[in-house]
Amino acid sequence: MSIKITLKRGLDINLKGEASKTLSEVIKTQRYAIIPDDYPGFTPKSDVKEGDTVLSGSPVMHDKTHEDMKLVSPVAGTVESVIRGERRKIERIVISADNSGKALTHKPGIPQSRENAVQLLLASGLWAMMRQRPYDIVPSPGKVPRDIFITAFDSAPLAPDYEFILAGKRTELEAGVKVLSLLTDGRVYIGTRPGSQFSGISGAETAEFNGPHPAGNAGIQAANIAPVNKGDTVWTLDAITLARIGTLALTGEVPMETTVAITGSEVKKRHYLRTFIGAEIAPMINGNITESGCHRRIISGNVLTGTKLDTDGFLRYPYRHITIIPEGDDIAEFMGWASPGINKMSVSRSFIGHFLRHKKFAPDARILGSRRAMIMSGEYDKVLPMDIMAEYLLKAIISRDIDKMESLGIYEIAPEDMALCEYVDTSKLEIQKIVRDGLDFLRKELE
Repeated sequence: MSIKITLKRGLDINLKGEASKTLSEVIKTQRYAIIPDDYPGFTPKSDVKEGDTVLSGSPVMHDKTHEDMKLVSPVAGTVESVIRGERRKIERIVISADNSGKALTHKPGIPQSRENAVQLLLASGLWAMMRQRPYDIVPSPGKVPRDIFITAFDSAPLAPDYEFILAGKRTELEAGVKVLSLLTDGRVYIGTRPGSQFSGISGAETAEFNGPHPAGNAGIQAANIAPVNKGDTVWTLDAITLARIGTLALTGEVPMETTVAITGSEVKKRHYLRTFIGAEIAPMINGNITESGCHRRIISGNVLTGTKLDTDGFLRYPYRHITIIPEGDDIAEFMGWASPGINKMSVSRSFIGHFLRHKKFAPDARILGSRRAMIMSGEYDKVLPMDIMAEYLLKAIISRDIDKMESLGIYEIAPEDMALCEYVDTSKLEIQKIVRDGLDFLRKELE
């Protein structure tokens, strides 16, 4: 019997540019990048140098604290460059593919113990695709989670459809649950929409969620099933990562293919395509951008939490979504904020667009307002379905008051959970950055 939960707080943002359920051939680009900043809590040390030959699935970096924790190459080829920034920090390692398809493999079969499961996931690079609460970091191998939460849908704007991406993958999903069950003494939960094909997966407890975004966030699901308190550790991941874990266990191969949704109002053909983790963006979008002539923003991910890219950028974790929208820096808008706002998407009743609930909008990337002091208006509470006083938590983070941060619930929060708060924020604060800085500060002080 599944758990049924209805979330009333949140906000669905209706944007133009949703991907149709069509899948293109595998796009094999020439260059791929592994970017350690995509993995919070991972302190990288390079295992390769320029000119080295690598296989798909072979290690290119390890964590300085946990040397068994690896990041691996998504393709076979040659290390083109190891890019470093300030203080020789590794910013990315770029692989030039040789299209040979040679791969490093592991012993197939479901591990028989927690130790074997941990070593398999660490060596394969899939460990780094999970997240730990508190701190929203790559999990520590030495900690046993109270529970593991898997989200089987993405509720973000223009998000890819997991039902489409993972069609026919039930065997892999069930194998992935068997592996994860070895890692916890508690329960494995899968959060789904009602009527999902992912309901009733063997070994996991299903929780059905009704409600707007951020219902698809694993952290939001955890907060409404079994909240994270001080001293608790839980892990979160998505169903796509779960399927990768299951494929690894069944075949011994590290699955590096990914299905990417190409979306946004500036895209001609909005569709899904197959490529490999960390692929360069340009070959996936060349010739598929509208001829409007405006400046554009390319985002790896969704418009709320994604990473802004240049045209020579690379697909960033979690490797499943590209959004292209107008930048807005070249727009001269008649009457500006004083216009009626029929085409303006807004949560404020000041604009007509607020009342057009079923209209799909094509907003640009402008902030539309200057930054100002925090206004205690309660607007965050309307879009955050957690038992947290977000405004007070943010003030505690900014003031670095550890006791208040703990009492106000920082251990169960992650930046993505606060993305809608940032969207509706009258003060134009960089809320996700504030939360990320607060989590990093707390971890540094307490561990």
